[in-house]
Amino acid sequence: MLAAVHGWVGRHRVAVLCGWLVLVACAVPFALRQSDHLTGGGFAVDDSASARVEHAVLHGIPVNYRPATLGVVLVAPRGTPRADYAAATRGVQRAVRGVRHVSWVSQNGDLAQFFARTRPGKPVVLPLLLDADEYHAPDIAKHLRDRLGLDTSGGGRFGAVQVHLVGAGALWAGMVDLTRDDLAHAERIGFPIVALILFLVFGALAAAVLPLAIGAVSIVVTGALTALLARHVDLTFYVPNTASMIGLGVAVDYSLFVVVRFREELRDDATAEAARATAMATSGTAVLFSGFAVVLALAALLVVPTAAVRSMAVGAIMVVLVAMLACSTLLPALLSLLGRRIGPAKPNAAAFRRWSEVVVGHPRVSLALALLVLLALALPLLGIRTGDGALRQFPKGNETLAGVKAAQEVRGAGESSPLKILVAPRDTDRAVAIVRHDPEVVRTGLRARTRDKKYIFLVVTPKHDPDSIAVKDLVRRLRAELPRGSLVGGDTATQVDFNHAILGSLWKIGVWILLATFLLLTLMLRAPLLALQAVLANILSVGAALGILTLIKVTFSGSDGYVDTVTIPVIMAVVFGLSMDYEVFLLSRIRERHLAGVGTSDAVLQGIAGSARTITGAALVMVAVFLCFALTGVPVITEIGLGAAVAIALDATLVRLVLVPAAMTLVGPACWWRPGARRAATTTTAA
Repeated sequence: MLAAVHGWVGRHRVAVLCGWLVLVACAVPFALRQSDHLTGGGFAVDDSASARVEHAVLHGIPVNYRPATLGVVLVAPRGTPRADYAAATRGVQRAVRGVRHVSWVSQNGDLAQFFARTRPGKPVVLPLLLDADEYHAPDIAKHLRDRLGLDTSGGGRFGAVQVHLVGAGALWAGMVDLTRDDLAHAERIGFPIVALILFLVFGALAAAVLPLAIGAVSIVVTGALTALLARHVDLTFYVPNTASMIGLGVAVDYSLFVVVRFREELRDDATAEAARATAMATSGTAVLFSGFAVVLALAALLVVPTAAVRSMAVGAIMVVLVAMLACSTLLPALLSLLGRRIGPAKPNAAAFRRWSEVVVGHPRVSLALALLVLLALALPLLGIRTGDGALRQFPKGNETLAGVKAAQEVRGAGESSPLKILVAPRDTDRAVAIVRHDPEVVRTGLRARTRDKKYIFLVVTPKHDPDSIAVKDLVRRLRAELPRGSLVGGDTATQVDFNHAILGSLWKIGVWILLATFLLLTLMLRAPLLALQAVLANILSVGAALGILTLIKVTFSGSDGYVDTVTIPVIMAVVFGLSMDYEVFLLSRIRERHLAGVGTSDAVLQGIAGSARTITGAALVMVAVFLCFALTGVPVITEIGLGAAVAIALDATLVRLVLVPAAMTLVGPACWWRPGARRAATTTTAA
């Protein structure tokens, strides 16, 4: 079937190319605006205590009795004219009037007296009422930020007065702008670096341009799909960064494998059409299996009961599928069009042959050393600490962070994100006593009874900011100490529930990934023991990557250093999936030699010699892409990029060039065992 598809593409290459050109041309306008409808929310956990509080407050408490979880901060130096303050306030009022679910607080009405009480040079905080839950607050805040003219560098200035938007929703709205800028920066750096690596790998401009073109097409088309999908479902601001980071690496790697095989066939004097057919039948098939392995691994993230993680999985899956489609249709069409102008491959480097001879010649020592290094690198994972939140994601000098610090100077760290507590009326006095005696609580406000008369709504202001460990511990204490049936919500409670939901889903993600990749590899290689060995090797790669990441966080952040909770499942899925690229490419080469009648040890030698250079080049591309995002992104993207870069580097070197060949040599012909093989062989002999 695949051969028929590739044959059709070769015969209709002009039509295929025109089709892709039209698709890309239509996709570009949408891709440029893919962040317009992305949400800054998506961190609520279905049916959690915090989600139930939000629902009860939204539908059972009048707006005037809810805490003002959004606010505008006016910051100006001493000597600023009152006229500038007045202009800024009028601008804020105009902006607020144009945004649904946000209203002006009546206490801000007499602004002349309000400003008269304000000390010169001291920030002014104007609270706003929000008629929405925390899930939708970031989207409302994003709209308000746009109307105020805010961006990551500042904006929103009226004379000498700088305007900032603060509150839990405003933090995540500011994160949308930040990640959009980070994505543009990472892509500006990443594409030239990848182009340079490809030129060094191929030594020919035409061959180097093809993988880069496939990567660019995959990202643009996925960006358009993201823009269209975000209009109908909740996709978070992490999606473009995740999709671009994974998409660029995957698309370039997949096309690199095919182009390398095409050039190798040209080197062996095959015609251009024969070279294309062979490349697509071998490396092209391996690419499809690799792609499905990545998709299956990423699909494991869909078990996490929160939109933030699920949408990251959706974005990554989309870009992998688009890359697979481009490599299966657009790339062979380009190969057919360019033909021998791409140029033949260089001879395989003798160094890889000598290296494989050392490993195969000393398999026990090689295996022991590889295992020792990987286990030692994974050791710090035993002390991993996880956390999440928006505040610590912002770099110094960011507009949103400046607004938060200015507001804290006036109101304290916990005022903008209070805890929301629902208690039964009969337990109110006891609950208030417990809350007021907690050292982390600054103030307790008794607000209102819910419309259904089931709860009393309490607002609790903590000492520290909502992302702090102290407030998260406060949430856990209150949930343990308050009367049975009480519910604790608010931004920090949402973070606690989010953290718990992800960590509680890790075992499901792990089981899904292990089973799915094992079955897919068994189907492709028809060798269960070889598939099992590959899965175990990938477990070591993931463990070593997370161990190194933990060590880096502790080293540079001290005892307060933690790995973002989102990072762990994403790295598990991404690394497990992407490691299969090199696993499939290497093992398919070895299996190809085995099917040609070569013994296991010689098949390993020839497989490594024929694929090591390609795997090394592909890994360099992937590592470079991930590091570009690691160096320019917010901490979550930085951690994912750094962890994936480390894992890919280890996988392409220590695992693929040492551990796998050593293990296969030790196991010998048993690598290729499959159920029923002996029975089939016996039947054939008897016949």
